[in-house]
Amino acid sequence: MSIQPTRATLTIDGRTLSYLDFGGTGRPLLALHGHLSEGSSFTDLAAALGPDWRVIAPDQRGHGDSDRADDYTRAGYVADLVALLAHLGIDRTVALGHSLGGINAYHLAAEHPALVEAFIDVDGPVDLPDHGTSPLAFVLGFPYTAATREDLLAACGPMAPALAPGLRRLPDGSGWRLPFHPQDTVDSENLVHGDHWKQWLASSCPALLINGLRSQALPVRQALDMTDRRPGTTYRSLDTDHFVLQADPAGSAALIREFLATL
Repeated sequence: MSIQPTRATLTIDGRTLSYLDFGGTGRPLLALHGHLSEGSSFTDLAAALGPDWRVIAPDQRGHGDSDRADDYTRAGYVADLVALLAHLGIDRTVALGHSLGGINAYHLAAEHPALVEAFIDVDGPVDLPDHGTSPLAFVLGFPYTAATREDLLAACGPMAPALAPGLRRLPDGSGWRLPFHPQDTVDSENLVHGDHWKQWLASSCPALLINGLRSQALPVRQALDMTDRRPGTTYRSLDTDHFVLQADPAGSAALIREFLATL
């Protein structure tokens, strides 16, 4: 069943944060996308989890309809999530995230344990070595804006089909833009590199780690180590690459529903 979410915004330090609220009377679930994505990527999952769960999916800073920011550190991302939950009057939630979103979810749990009942990390690692070149550096060749939608898609090359649904018309009608700024994306990716073991181990709530067995970001050995070292963590895997939710939506939803039923 298709669910039509409500899009709304709040202002944080003069910057707009946009989010989708899939509604309903179910328990709240905060859904956090990865780089190059946005809140609408959780539409199918929201339908699969309803009506027991009210999915709230922000366009994280610099993504989708949310304004660009000066800061793409964990502190900045987490501060937005705390502000959003306060704005919605939610004092307890399950946090779910993919990749960047998964890392932000377990940082939120570590730094604000009273807010997070449990978290689901979909292929978000804890150890991201800095190899000197961002794996997302290819987006620096994309223009942020173009006069027409066709021009913008042509400039994105092989990535065009994936990016097409998210293109936005400029407010003044003069052209089109990407749903992310290329330089911001690379800056954000570079700032997530490093060792996150402290934050991964800092919380004690139940957690589910879903790992793509062919993931380019989270090797199976690291995922198993994450599970072994953090009490209360359940490991599940799917035969996908890093983009687990898109590659196996039905399998992902089944694992997520199974975990949520235990809470």
